[in-house]
Amino acid sequence: MKIRGALGLLGVVALLSACGGNVPAPQPKVQGRSNLHNELITSEEKHFADLTQLTYGGENAEAYWSFDGSQLIFQAHATDAAGASGHGGEGCDQIYRMPLTEPPTAPILVSTGKGATTCSYFLPGDQQIIYASTHLGGAACPPKPDHSQGYVWALYPSYDIFRANADGSNPVQLTDVPGYDAEATVCSKDGSIVFTSVRDGDIDLYRMDADGRNVKRLTNTPGYDGGAFFNQDCSKIVWRASRPEGKDLEDFRNLLSQNLVRPTKLELYVANADGTEPTQITYLNAASFAPYWHPSGKRIVFASNYGDPQGREFDIWAVNVDGTDLERITYAPGFDGFPMFSPDGKTLAFSSNRATAKGAHDTNVFLAHWQEPSRLPVAATAADRIASDIRWLADPAREGRGLGTAGLAAAGAFIEERFKMLGLQPVGNSYRQAFDVETKATVAAGTQLKVGKQDLKAGDFQPLVFSAQRSVSGSLVLAGFGIVDADLGVDDYKGLNVKGKIVVVRRFVPDDEKFQNPKLQNRFGDLRYKAFIAHEHGALGMIVVDAPLPPKDVKDWQPPSEARFPSLMRDAYGDAGIVSVIAKREAFAPVLAELSQRHAVRANLSVALTFEKQPAFNVVARLPANAPANQVLPGAIVIGAHYDHLGMGGSYSRAPDVTAPHPGADDNASGVASVLEIARTLSEAKDRARDVIFMGFSAEESGVLGSSHLVHEPPAGLDIKQIYAMLNLDMVGRLRDNKLTVLGVKTASEWESVVSPLCKEARVQCSLGGDGYGPSDQTSFYSAGIPVLFFFTGTHDDYHKPSDTADRINAVGASQVASIVTGVTGKLEQMSAKLSYQKVIADNPQGGDVRSFNASLGTIPDYAGPKSGKGVLLSGVRPGSAADKAGMLRDDVLLRIGKTDINDVHDLMYVLNSSKPGQTVMIEVLRGGIQVKLSATFEERPAKH
Repeated sequence: MKIRGALGLLGVVALLSACGGNVPAPQPKVQGRSNLHNELITSEEKHFADLTQLTYGGENAEAYWSFDGSQLIFQAHATDAAGASGHGGEGCDQIYRMPLTEPPTAPILVSTGKGATTCSYFLPGDQQIIYASTHLGGAACPPKPDHSQGYVWALYPSYDIFRANADGSNPVQLTDVPGYDAEATVCSKDGSIVFTSVRDGDIDLYRMDADGRNVKRLTNTPGYDGGAFFNQDCSKIVWRASRPEGKDLEDFRNLLSQNLVRPTKLELYVANADGTEPTQITYLNAASFAPYWHPSGKRIVFASNYGDPQGREFDIWAVNVDGTDLERITYAPGFDGFPMFSPDGKTLAFSSNRATAKGAHDTNVFLAHWQEPSRLPVAATAADRIASDIRWLADPAREGRGLGTAGLAAAGAFIEERFKMLGLQPVGNSYRQAFDVETKATVAAGTQLKVGKQDLKAGDFQPLVFSAQRSVSGSLVLAGFGIVDADLGVDDYKGLNVKGKIVVVRRFVPDDEKFQNPKLQNRFGDLRYKAFIAHEHGALGMIVVDAPLPPKDVKDWQPPSEARFPSLMRDAYGDAGIVSVIAKREAFAPVLAELSQRHAVRANLSVALTFEKQPAFNVVARLPANAPANQVLPGAIVIGAHYDHLGMGGSYSRAPDVTAPHPGADDNASGVASVLEIARTLSEAKDRARDVIFMGFSAEESGVLGSSHLVHEPPAGLDIKQIYAMLNLDMVGRLRDNKLTVLGVKTASEWESVVSPLCKEARVQCSLGGDGYGPSDQTSFYSAGIPVLFFFTGTHDDYHKPSDTADRINAVGASQVASIVTGVTGKLEQMSAKLSYQKVIADNPQGGDVRSFNASLGTIPDYAGPKSGKGVLLSGVRPGSAADKAGMLRDDVLLRIGKTDINDVHDLMYVLNSSKPGQTVMIEVLRGGIQVKLSATFEERPAKH
């Protein structure tokens, strides 16, 4: 199967083509390994030295190494009339084992000599082999496929996989379900087998144990998946696949019903060994096959007819697992393919007809000593450039590109310099649009905590960053863990009167079954949540102490080590409306003992904080239209991505206990690198009919602050109302299974007809839909009345962790996304009419209110916050939502819901979490300096997608 597709396309041979009747298995001709044929190495084949030809005559291919490197196993048949017994010069392939000895040992027939065979491999220990064979379906070769339908492969239903001793004895059938089972290779660690089968109605990869048990399906996308190999530690697989769509998919299914497949377009994929995280690494639009792992484990060698317009010239190529550094390895005329490295990585076995006499159709097995010469620079591809930029941006030297870091400033300067190099112009007088972001708090003079007659030292307590700044005094009340939730049946304030008092609450959550879910631990252990609950109950202040209680029925319990004080880094504007501090366990233990015995204790609590303002800047550049003046269209196209990330971690990190650079390779170095590639491509284009404005946003991770600032206070020379469309790229570096999500398609009726053909042209499967809101910078533009698109390859386990590193990026996938966005820009330059901006009423119109758990209003917070510092500034409301029905508007400042003051987005979240759908409340908003009261009925929050 593997060979036939390759060489059939050459029009030279069909190594697995059928013949009538059974014929004696031909004996491949061999010569000694010392017989070097270095004259067959072309001057361009710098990786080859000491070329050895192992077979002479016939069709010999798919030579795979034993695990000890002492022998090969391969398939062969004769091409002379005598060897083929007069059947058109071709026989059926049989499997041979070839010891690599001097003097040479004749190849040993290890298949039955009946039917057709393919795809052989050693099992660990080299005492047994596997191969696929049709011999149980009959001794004769299967009939040739019907080529009246074009070039097709036959998927013979009689193919099954067999295990045998290394000498061919005792063949045991491993697969016995109806249909084609073949193309099996083996894991070096446990002998498990990856193979191709049609057992579930498609052509997919499966994995089974060495004895044929525990079969598991690895691929599920319609199309052909086959020819897989494990990497050295069996953690990954590489294979070839087709992904037909539309009429091509109909043709594929029609042929499959006839046990046929058309192999003309095959690309390479890499995935985890269980089939998860499938990643397409080539987009060559050619017949690429026989991939194998380079000794480094970071590169793939394979065969392809890429670059030959006629599709007849097959060579060996290499590419990195992220799709970068595509390199041609062989240059000899004709066919070179099926590369496989020896276990020590020093020798490459491959098949070639470079020594074939004129008029003959022989393909032989060769060995070449592999070398890694110093390589001259080659023309970089889009994937190479994107990967290089991501590596620079995600380098630990950039300090995670956190606010206030030199690494973030360097990243902005990097983008600015690149814009200049590409000939882009500044917008206004500068490429930079500066703004300030409040970051770290410093404890100021006047902060104190006095309990009874004791003044706690500065190191024994610390203000919480969201604390209100004033002085309060009152009696202390112990309120457990400060949790109130009816669904959990927990109310730590039950029976307590804390109004006008200072509550003392324990940090984190109780160690019992109710709080085993990490989400509940995060929600109810949140210090700001505890402050919100205390404030709701009328407390003036809150003191938190890490003083866990022993779980029930646990003897000899020892409390865990005390956690560090939380960071004073600002994670949102505003305060919690209550004076809040955290105290050390040892310093506060006597007070807890007094309170546990219900003794009266009073405290005086004062907090004063000074917030640092960190300078940040967006990078903005214009690529002017260069079409003739009478063809230039009004309205610029904005293409943007954010370049900041989480620095060393913090409250938004998904590894909150780790202080280390969060490189943000996918989030969002991938978006920035792709924008730079788009800018490069468009800067070289002729007759651009619209201005294109490229933007690198800062402070996105703090609540899209950079894009919000740009929209509300645009730089001179940029009229927000005249922007034609905004295209946002955020996390486009992990294209898996070749599937891209394009959101915002509902913001203009024209989007689907623009985007769909471009996805098809790029051979990427796009999922289209969604409104213009979402946790990224397009929200700021959509709220301002601009049609938007948001390109996104999906979240993953490395999201917001130190493990989001450049080595995990699918650079060639990002380059495909960049090509789609470039194409969208080109289409928009051809559209003279204004896009039909649509306010989207989503299937769940009550959505919004980030991180809501129960009720929803449908408000879209602007995380830059109101100028007053109090309340929630709205960047918009979802059409048809509760907020929309209540009459809430963009630029309203939400001040109060029911009896609760809304100081910031945290308060809004807590109110929604504690409210129920159907509940009607009075809402106060500030609109144009005037307070307006509205009535709103909460709706059910939308399901997560």
